[in-house]
Amino acid sequence: MVRRAAEGAEQLDREKSRHVGALSHLWPFLAPYRLLVLGALLALVLTASVSLLLPMAVRRVVDNFGATDGAILDLYFTAALGIAALLALGTGLRYALVTRLGERVVADIRKAVFARVIGLSPAFYERLMTGEVLSRITTDTTLILSVIGSSVSIALRNLLIFLGGLVLMLFTSAKLTAMVLLIVPLIIVPILTLGRRLRVLSRENQDWIAASSGNASEALLSVQAVQAFTHEEASRASFDEVTELSFDAARKRIWTRALMTVIVIFLVFTGVVCVLWIGARDVRAGGMSAGTLVQFVIYSVMVAGAVAALSEIWGELQRAAGATERLVELLNANDAVTDPAHPVALPRPVRGEISFEAVNFAYPSRREQPALDALNLTIKPGETVALVGPSGAGKTTIIQLIQRFYDPDTGRVTLDGISLAELARVDFRQDIALVPQDPVIFAASARDNIRFGRLDASDDEVEEAARAAAAHDFITALPDGYDSPLGERGVMISGGQKQRIAIARAILRDAPVLLLDEATSALDAESERAVQRAVESLARSRTTIIVAHRLATVKKADRIIVMDQGRIVAEGTHDSLVAQDGLYARLARLQFTDA
Repeated sequence: MVRRAAEGAEQLDREKSRHVGALSHLWPFLAPYRLLVLGALLALVLTASVSLLLPMAVRRVVDNFGATDGAILDLYFTAALGIAALLALGTGLRYALVTRLGERVVADIRKAVFARVIGLSPAFYERLMTGEVLSRITTDTTLILSVIGSSVSIALRNLLIFLGGLVLMLFTSAKLTAMVLLIVPLIIVPILTLGRRLRVLSRENQDWIAASSGNASEALLSVQAVQAFTHEEASRASFDEVTELSFDAARKRIWTRALMTVIVIFLVFTGVVCVLWIGARDVRAGGMSAGTLVQFVIYSVMVAGAVAALSEIWGELQRAAGATERLVELLNANDAVTDPAHPVALPRPVRGEISFEAVNFAYPSRREQPALDALNLTIKPGETVALVGPSGAGKTTIIQLIQRFYDPDTGRVTLDGISLAELARVDFRQDIALVPQDPVIFAASARDNIRFGRLDASDDEVEEAARAAAAHDFITALPDGYDSPLGERGVMISGGQKQRIAIARAILRDAPVLLLDEATSALDAESERAVQRAVESLARSRTTIIVAHRLATVKKADRIIVMDQGRIVAEGTHDSLVAQDGLYARLARLQFTDA
């Protein structure tokens, strides 16, 4: 499982940006809030400028300690307090604007990414684990929030202080400033050298976090199977190993960043101490006033602090750049199934004629194993067709192609004579109702789970559909009836009850095409008879395709299609196929003859 997690962390082939320029991809999300960005920048410039004025006020105070006129000293102290008040106001304003901007942008990014991934075809999720997608939406966006809401503004403020401080240092003392600048190359070298290493480690750390999330998600979503096979310890060990690998990557990143911080801060403050020593000698020699030296020292400390802060923030920016790359990859992910640029309008009402024309198809993850082989099949409007055959014959693949979860490799699938590839998926899928073999139950009430079939349905319509699916009695027996929560993935109800909820959902949808993929496989005999009657009544006025292993559920179909290895090997009614003594007859003997 660790190997799978590692593969999941690198599933998408992509060009990786190796610099903070990847953050430029955030601009489309910032652009709608230009006024907010401008206000934050103005507040940032204000606070940086005011900060640079403080040393001048301090210089005046120091140089006038011995003044005979106390009013002048009071004036300078008052000015210093005014500058401090302005600095506090600007800092508070900057925090409010930048934090609000960060929260707003990250909310937009999360919505955009979710809107993208919820529409990606199943083929995409064969290449990327769901847990990693969730990690990107949560962990990576949290990193971006930290950068937009804090790091970027702090970085810009320190950059302004660094540049402004250097200029003011030059005006204060060109000699001392020249000495300070000699230290700059010594500071830049470790930032650039260790910064490259830090980028690589940051990206590796994020990949392992995503892999860890994917590992946990897979295990928790299958927790019953894990416990049933007493696989808890193995699952813990697998998760522990992936988590430790993530920690190792984080540890290397932390030590690299710590080393860079130590080197930069030591070099910066060593330079400050040296400059202070030389300045003190100049004051003793009468070359400058004490106030001027104090002013220069304060500017030096501010510049040094700005450099130290920038070295720390640089690591955060690199991590956020990696997170931005990963989110942009989702937003720009290539999907094998897309809507046409100019979709054809599906004529209404939909008749429900479905046709497969020389369709060949193999799943992306199993290209060497064809699922459908030159399939030709036409289902007439209102016809009930059953698909039977051994596992892997291609029955469920037909159901998936009808919904255009995948596109055929060759050939085409049509609805009412129009290729599905020419239609917008949302246009024709609203005319299809599906009851899958493994029904999806949401962590919501029974009523909301059934209403998922048609969101505008009334309570009476929901209950009518539940009665038709033989679900009404067990729902009303729940503690809160139709308002009872069913738990995550329907853990509060049995497998047969889940399937009846799914059937009620399909009945409520009232679509002209009905797809039943082993719809009654989890039902007991009594419930199956009740549901079968509902399905037969529902199928009379619509095109119905039934996939079933239990032949008792398909005996009354208008036509039975027998499939094997992706091909149609026989078709006809139940009686005619039994008389042919082929694959269907063998299956029938196995099911209807006592051993």
